[in-house]
Amino acid sequence: MNTGKHRRNFWIGNGVLAVAMLTLFFMGPLSDALGIWAAVLWMVLAAVGMALVMSDKTGEPPSPD
Repeated sequence: MNTGKHRRNFWIGNGVLAVAMLTLFFMGPLSDALGIWAAVLWMVLAAVGMALVMSDKTGEPPSPD
């Protein structure tokens, strides 16, 4: 099992993804207020969050058990 420490980008990415999840929960009121821009906001948040999480990957695969 890989027990290495994660960098700051990983945790920031998870925070951004949590905000993206909250936008999905409140998509109804957000779409009433922002229109189509609510969906655009969600897509941007999800893309930025995934980019930050994936930037934490190292080139070394974990050792087999």
